[in-house]
Amino acid sequence: MRVLIAPDSFKGSLTAPQAAEALSRGWQRARPGDEITALPLADGGEGTVEALMAALGGEWRTTRVAGPLGSPVEARWALLGGGDTALVEMAAASGLMLVPEDRRNPLHTSTFGTGELLRAALEAGARTILLGIGGSATNDGGAGMAQALGFRLLRRDGSVFATPASGQDLENIARVDGTAVHPALREARIRVACDVDNPLTGPEGAAHVYGPQKGATPDIVRRLDAGLHTWARAVEAAVGQDYSTVPGAGAAGGLGFALQTLCGAELVSGINLVLDALRFSERTREASLVLTGEGRIDSQTMRGKTIAGVVRRAGEAGVPVWAFAGKSEVERLDGIERLYEIRSLCDSDREAMDRARELLEQLAARAAEGL
Repeated sequence: MRVLIAPDSFKGSLTAPQAAEALSRGWQRARPGDEITALPLADGGEGTVEALMAALGGEWRTTRVAGPLGSPVEARWALLGGGDTALVEMAAASGLMLVPEDRRNPLHTSTFGTGELLRAALEAGARTILLGIGGSATNDGGAGMAQALGFRLLRRDGSVFATPASGQDLENIARVDGTAVHPALREARIRVACDVDNPLTGPEGAAHVYGPQKGATPDIVRRLDAGLHTWARAVEAAVGQDYSTVPGAGAAGGLGFALQTLCGAELVSGINLVLDALRFSERTREASLVLTGEGRIDSQTMRGKTIAGVVRRAGEAGVPVWAFAGKSEVERLDGIERLYEIRSLCDSDREAMDRARELLEQLAARAAEGL
């Protein structure tokens, strides 16, 4: 029997590679004769680069960039194959987890460091960049990123923003000058993992929907939304088209907007980007059974998350899927033949998280024994 093991991370407990290893070991213990392929997954957020590297190999790089508040951080990214493809995560440079809780305020955070990572990838020779934009701390509309790539942002009086732009600066940006943009950007293909369809502004936009998660008060949300309107008009004047209402423009505090308008990027489903990069459909056709999983399975699981992508691709190939969860809030999911829960093996959520690796391995062995 050929078993394809393709979990996401169990957040707070196991990375996707660790989860894949635990499932593989448990299954192999019960059925040593089966052929197992481990393929850790992610849906474009934190852990995406690690998951792709575990499956594809490549070369890790570390670049010192500006963090969300301007202090330097060491951000990891990767080059694949001959170096023509780069894997980058926004969270490594501009992620919410890089900002202490008592300092979270999207008026003051910037995507400049994400732009520095993109620039580093271009200067390393990459001309295809896969970028995950989950987990952002920012609401600057991608203005900081644009600066790092060479775009000049000008005030009404013609003066140039010399320091990384943050959310509070958007209301003062009158013009965008792309004459000094990094030359390699015009040759690059940037594919962005994005699983939201929010516009840039308005009640469903970046500030109103995601600003509070990043520390914005109602007054700050209103100010940010007004600033994003101003930023959108400045970019429209530069590129000749209004992208502010395009689905995904509001992703990552408006970074999706700047990536589309100024970098010519393509926004795609995060899990589909990962599955395509890993040739998942091809691998599934060679399998007898697919095992997947994530930390929590609930009513939102089938709305664009990793398991949803796995079920869709496996269904196309006619291959059954079994799912494993740290904790499940549902008894069944469409497309899942069997559903297993770590929490059922212990007395508390805390224990389930602390012993996740051991218990997941045990659960996989039990599942295999039941065949």
